[in-house]
Amino acid sequence: MKTQTPSPAPAKAAAPKKKSGGLNPAFVLPVLLVIGILTYMFVFGDASHFQDGDNTKEPLPGDYFGTVYKGGFIVPILFTCFLTVLVFSIERFITIGRANGTGSVDDFVRKIKSLLDRNDVAAAIQECDRQKGSIGNVVKTALVKYQQLATDASLDKDQKLAALQKEVEEATTLELPMLEKNLTIIATLASVSTLIALLGTVLGMIRAFAAMGAGGQPDTGALSTGISEALVNTALGIGTAAIATIMYSYFTSRIDVLTYNIDEIGLSIQQNFAAHY
Repeated sequence: MKTQTPSPAPAKAAAPKKKSGGLNPAFVLPVLLVIGILTYMFVFGDASHFQDGDNTKEPLPGDYFGTVYKGGFIVPILFTCFLTVLVFSIERFITIGRANGTGSVDDFVRKIKSLLDRNDVAAAIQECDRQKGSIGNVVKTALVKYQQLATDASLDKDQKLAALQKEVEEATTLELPMLEKNLTIIATLASVSTLIALLGTVLGMIRAFAAMGAGGQPDTGALSTGISEALVNTALGIGTAAIATIMYSYFTSRIDVLTYNIDEIGLSIQQNFAAHY
């Protein structure tokens, strides 16, 4: 009598990886630093912005490029901070815009809730395919799990509800990193750029006071250069910090709205399942 060898157990599917779309800071930041330095040297420091075509002399009257150049070596660092905020803000605009999908999120939420009230799960899944975006992906994942649990006789009602809730939470966890990526950089620059500007301001004031105390008649050229350095660094730092703060608050509020909509639909799916099954 032949003994039948047991068939190997099916391998478990690998856990899905968290999404991490967006620019890679390790590559972008060095590139922006190089651009900042080159812009400082060859755009702001171009000889056409200075008296006698010499960038070691005073800038031409009313020439802001030359004035910025006189801000000193802190200027390219602050300019890099500004470029970083600008680039990652544009990137977040695009990413979060895609996460909203192709239509109105509010209309999508109302349609899904209406279809669930009629227990038309298949039509709700088709609506998710049309909407796309992060919210559509999360809702579709939950609805597919909804259909599977509806025909699963091995679990009781409470276990099915717990499994459905877990599916919504896992799908949300996979989508959120894509939305929040690089926001930490913008938040950090909101405070760091001010500190860098303060450093440039202090260095400029040191130069200005050194020119005033240089015995005899103060060196007016060195005095004006020191004051320019202080004011330019202050302006660049405060401007960059203000933009970074506004952008961070704007993006976090949009992500909060998306998360709220996902939670709202997730709760509707669970309530609908409890009512029909």
